[in-house]
Amino acid sequence: MTTQTGDEHSTRDKILIAAASMLGENPTARLSVRSVAARAGVSTGSLRHFFPTQQALVDTVVAGVYDVEIPGDPIRDLDTPPADRLVACLQQVLALVGTGEKARQSWRSVHDAYLATAPSQDAATTYVALERLGRRRFERWLAILADEGALPPGDDEKRARFLMTVVNGLAAERALPADGPRLAFEAATLRMAVHAIVPDAVGRT
Repeated sequence: MTTQTGDEHSTRDKILIAAASMLGENPTARLSVRSVAARAGVSTGSLRHFFPTQQALVDTVVAGVYDVEIPGDPIRDLDTPPADRLVACLQQVLALVGTGEKARQSWRSVHDAYLATAPSQDAATTYVALERLGRRRFERWLAILADEGALPPGDDEKRARFLMTVVNGLAAERALPADGPRLAFEAATLRMAVHAIVPDAVGRT
């Protein structure tokens, strides 16, 4: 059995911090071995010592992000009804997209990275990992509600994909022209979606 020295731990941590920082700055960042090694200030050989493939690197970074508890996560606010907490979680996701020009810039980044041309293997791997990260976050919210008895048994992966589809649609609309305020419509739409997941949820307008 081999053990890692302090220097090895430090190098591995630098690599993971560099990759996580790149994703934090730009969710469409392509985590290639070369770009992450350059950001971390290590050789590609050192990076491959810890992460033999780009897939291994991305999976480790995504798993680490998933394990981090989000401060102030609405799902933990037990003073609020379960359905309202889930709606608040979905609204947090939408808030990251922004509105108007910020939303358009967000979608331009996605278009340039994944739609303008066929994505490279590195880009495709990163996108799939990020999509999986988002879905697992949704699944975690649903699991918490299920543990509380607020959610009936069911396929949480399918439920999470449904909610993600609703959120993605609303996020796309934020970048498009509107004939009036969107937030009230968004809230009503999210409550309808949550009502489909939490049957006893009472939608508020």
